[in-house]
Amino acid sequence: MLTMNDLRVGVAITHENQPYVVLWSDFMRTAMRKPVMRTKLRNLINGRVLELTFKPDDKIAEADLERNKASYLYVQNGEHYFMDQTTYDQFFLTDDQLADQTKYLKEGLEVDVLHYEGKPVTVQIPKKIQYTVVEAPDAVKGDTATNTNKTVKLDNGLEIKAPMFIKQGEKILVNTETGEYSARATE
Repeated sequence: MLTMNDLRVGVAITHENQPYVVLWSDFMRTAMRKPVMRTKLRNLINGRVLELTFKPDDKIAEADLERNKASYLYVQNGEHYFMDQTTYDQFFLTDDQLADQTKYLKEGLEVDVLHYEGKPVTVQIPKKIQYTVVEAPDAVKGDTATNTNKTVKLDNGLEIKAPMFIKQGEKILVNTETGEYSARATE
C-alpha cells in the first residue's frame, strides 16, 4: 500500500479496479486544515485523465504492472503496432492509450511495455530519442551569433525548435519529457 507521500509523477496506482499513472502531483497544506495531495491521473486502459485529491490517512493500492521490452513497428488507423522482443508476438495500442507519446514513436524504437492483468496497456518511451533532421532552413549570417532557434522537421514527422547551427541530415537527441532539442547525437 502507498501513502499520499508516495504519489510522484510516473507512479502507477489502482483506483476503482483500474490502473492509473500519476501525471502531476501537488502537496497542499493550508492553515487549520490537514495536508492533501492533489493529483492528475491517466487511466492506462482508456487514456482518460482524472483529478483526485488524497488525504494523509488514505491507503492507495499500487498497480501490479509487469514490464518487458518491445519494438515499435508501425501505425495504422490510430492503432500503433509493437512486437514483443521475447515472444515475438505482435500487439497494438490505441492513440488514447499512448496519449502524447505517439508523436515520438518511430520504426524500430525500443520501448518498455506495461502489462496489467496480462494485457499490454501502455508503453514507456526512452527519456531521450535520436532522430535525423530531414528539413532544416539554412542559417542566415548573423543569426548564429545570438541564441536563436529555428523549426526543424525530424524523420518521424515531428517538428521541434533547434539551434540555428543544426543542418539537414544531422542526428539529434530530443528530450521526450519536454519535447525540446537536447543535443547533437554522438555515434
